[in-house]
Amino acid sequence: MRHFPIFLDLRGETVVVSGAGETAVAKLRLILKTEATVRVFGAPVHETVRQWVDSDQITLVERAVNTNDLTDARLVYAANGDDAEDLRVRRLAASVGVLVNVVDNLDASAFITPAIVDRDPVTVAIGTEGTAPVLARKIKADVEAGLPQRLGILARAAAGFRHRVERVLPMGRRRRQFWSRYFGGAGEAVLEAHGERHLHDHLESALRALVREDREPGHVALVGAGPGDPELLTLKARKALDEADVVLYDRLVDPRILELARREAIFIETGKSAGAASWSQDDINAAMIEHARDGHHVVRLKSGDPLVFGRADEEMDALTEAGVSFSVVPGITSAVGAAAQARVSLTRRGRNSSIRLITAHDAEGFAEHEWRHLAEQGTTFAVYMGVRAARFLQGRMLLHGADASLPVTVTENISRPDQIRVDTTLGQLVDAMSDSGVKGPAILLVGLAARDADISTITQSAPLEAAHA
Repeated sequence: MRHFPIFLDLRGETVVVSGAGETAVAKLRLILKTEATVRVFGAPVHETVRQWVDSDQITLVERAVNTNDLTDARLVYAANGDDAEDLRVRRLAASVGVLVNVVDNLDASAFITPAIVDRDPVTVAIGTEGTAPVLARKIKADVEAGLPQRLGILARAAAGFRHRVERVLPMGRRRRQFWSRYFGGAGEAVLEAHGERHLHDHLESALRALVREDREPGHVALVGAGPGDPELLTLKARKALDEADVVLYDRLVDPRILELARREAIFIETGKSAGAASWSQDDINAAMIEHARDGHHVVRLKSGDPLVFGRADEEMDALTEAGVSFSVVPGITSAVGAAAQARVSLTRRGRNSSIRLITAHDAEGFAEHEWRHLAEQGTTFAVYMGVRAARFLQGRMLLHGADASLPVTVTENISRPDQIRVDTTLGQLVDAMSDSGVKGPAILLVGLAARDADISTITQSAPLEAAHA
């Protein structure tokens, strides 16, 4: 992100526009929506600018701007339609430490003005870093179509009632519930049926009704975050994150997915990281129960699917014993994600009618698998967390008669921008993984070759962006 989006308070501030022609008019239309004092310098003067002067909306000085004109300005726009003059104004603004925007010159500008959807006091700003104005206009049109024209009226009524709600309802789910009902349709219905003057009465009666309701108990959702790509989340998972008061997440959950949760939520990493103590399962269970008993909506966010090597049974047992309600939102497990990236089906008639999911996390349990059956021709299985166990896997399989040319697809960081896929064979597995630098998290699909794999040589795919390109 090159340009950081902020909303600048211009009440009582001065904005200077250098240029009074057609180039300046477009910027002035936006600036005049603010509460700033606007001074315009330049000539010739566009007819619209004259109209704004006559209505006392702006002050016009029909000459070029100089340094003294900028000393009390908060922002400066160079909109002369002349490159040399615009760059002169840029140098003047920089000399007095004032932020300047040079119209249609991204590199010369200290800030840019986004496309705006105005539902005052609700404002939606849309920026594309100056790279795609047409795209910004399309997004603006889509947002315009989706936001009610009278949304600003609802927002102003809510602003006037906010402190009343804060005094009555503590921070958390019940306060969000109140505002969700209001903005979710109740306020619009009152506005449509009775007009703006009835909104305050509606808010007061809705608040009293909510206070009389029994406090809702907390709830825990065990949510699968999928292999990494946020677009692979289910709609139900996204809704759970949006409603969460507390998010307990594993270390392997992609940070982009955490961005989808409310910023006000409490985020607790329950995984193991360098220099920090590891959370035990009992610690995780206790944290879920404690926050749920406080009336919070808790999301226990797990990479992949919580029901596949996610210890979900232990967590559900603990929640059941504690009397805490819970739900499960499945996610795309790593084996499915890896197969999708490799464009190969996990099962296929005539090739394999079943697939086994095994984990190498439990070293003792991994060693006790029925290797003779796994080594049989036509057997296909996925090994979760299999990087460290690759040599053991290779040795046991070959010892029990598996063909050294058996295809193996290794995928690290499935569906993420830094994904690596290694196409190899059982006989070359350890060397191929070592050569590719795979360290995990990775999954091994044994007996499955990617659609575009050439296992006659050990190959490593390009990063995900390049592969898509």
